[in-house]
Amino acid sequence: MNVPPAPPGWNKTIADLSAEMKKGIRKSIGRPEIDWARDYERSLLPEGIRFPKKGDIYEAIEDVPVRYMTAWRAPFTGGGDSQLNKGERVVIKDEPIDSSPIGVYAEAVNYASLEERIVPSTERSNPKYAGFYFSFKTLELNEKFRLVSE
Repeated sequence: MNVPPAPPGWNKTIADLSAEMKKGIRKSIGRPEIDWARDYERSLLPEGIRFPKKGDIYEAIEDVPVRYMTAWRAPFTGGGDSQLNKGERVVIKDEPIDSSPIGVYAEAVNYASLEERIVPSTERSNPKYAGFYFSFKTLELNEKFRLVSE
């Protein structure tokens, strides 16, 4: 799909567009604004950054605050705040949406033990609960993790 060029001076991120939606400034976020926001965010990344790929395994080099998301067999996504401890690993399970993603989804390598530690038992025991996962910015993976396997 050809994306028209962004307006001169475009400097909105996806978070900015989401904030506008919450304030009622816009009713939805769609194309081409989402593409412009991704391109703008990508332009802010340091030169030479490594973009995550499917199958990459990253290890936390420090304790990392994270927001986890829960999947459900229902039209709902939940989640909460937690922490990955130094040494804990995540894997990029799916192919990113493009070759230079600004962010990706990841799963815990030691899924069962992290799930037990992070996701409340009331959620895990719900018959509609379908698992948990993380979302990481590419910059965060490069700064707070080390790539241990490609």
